[in-house]
Amino acid sequence: MHPLAWWHARSQAERFDISFRSSFYVFLIFIPLLIGSSTATVSTDTVALTAGLLAVGYTVLVAAMMHAGIEHYLGRRGRPTRLLVAVGTVTALGSAVALRGLPPDGEPAGLIVVALICTYIIGLATLRNIWPSLLAIGAGFGTLSVAAAITGPELAPSLFSLLLMGGTVLVTYRSSLWMLAVVWELDRARTVQAGLAVAEERLRIARDMHDVLGRNLSVIALKAELAAQLAKRGREQAVEEMLEVRRIAQDALTDVRAVVGGYRSAGLDDELAGARSLLASAGIEARIIGDGHDLPPDVQGALGWVVREAVTNVLRHSEARTCTITLRTAPPGTVTLTMSNDGVSPGRVRFGSGLLGLTERISALGGTLAAGVERPGSFLLTVTVPHT
Repeated sequence: MHPLAWWHARSQAERFDISFRSSFYVFLIFIPLLIGSSTATVSTDTVALTAGLLAVGYTVLVAAMMHAGIEHYLGRRGRPTRLLVAVGTVTALGSAVALRGLPPDGEPAGLIVVALICTYIIGLATLRNIWPSLLAIGAGFGTLSVAAAITGPELAPSLFSLLLMGGTVLVTYRSSLWMLAVVWELDRARTVQAGLAVAEERLRIARDMHDVLGRNLSVIALKAELAAQLAKRGREQAVEEMLEVRRIAQDALTDVRAVVGGYRSAGLDDELAGARSLLASAGIEARIIGDGHDLPPDVQGALGWVVREAVTNVLRHSEARTCTITLRTAPPGTVTLTMSNDGVSPGRVRFGSGLLGLTERISALGGTLAAGVERPGSFLLTVTVPHT
């Protein structure tokens, strides 16, 4: 198993989400180290160790609040009120202990208060409402101002640090959260767009089938009713009408086969143009190399059906950003169509009835079809057909 298979199995939105949350949590690692090292400069090792362990517990609590806050921001859960209150209470108590228990004539007390409040702001920034974060900055600024007025000007630099760091943290994480929400919204929109593209194609086929069958079925119904009335009266024309019904039914069957056959044998160049348009409508960059206008009609029909089915699979089963379709007539007497796209998760590759049906059609022409993951995140379909 590939060591990065777990990562490749995630969608683009999931990868961005994981990277985003990881950056949040990595920042929290430095909080216990900062508090422990700051305390060690003005107290015993035991006190510093205790402060560090308490800071670890505080960090875990903040991480839980951050996770709940992100889910709340993305609309997946309600507001984590209990965690907000719990972390806010611990932040206030920790700040009070730092200001009360550490010498005010040095940096540790102010540094610890700033670190605690900024950490709390990171958690608050994940909420949809920005006011709790602003209130936390204001409360911290007020607390430090009162402490500075009582103990002296030594805490004054911490006031500036709180405003600078608190504002920076708030703006940075709020903008990052907005980007995360946009990524998930685009992911949902892309899924809906791909589904609509496939549904539109089905509706087009259904509409054409309706146009072909509607008139014939209406005539069949009228002829059958007429034949029934004539039969009740003992008229010999009833037999002729029923024979006419059979003829119309046979014509309808021929029309249906012609419609289905027409879709399966559409010109390859038309299918390639349609594929480019359909992929572009789904936000996928399409590259088409080569053309098939010199190929026999039966080969064009088979390859055209391959292109349509493969494009449908790209829209439905991948998160592709690029798709490349290549046609080449080498060696002489054969034509090879390759279609590659990115955005494929190895754990999600499925070979359903669509590819099996394509294999049967290509085999009928003496050709071969191969499909699979070319490299992590990339899918390759290769079709080779002989022609004269």
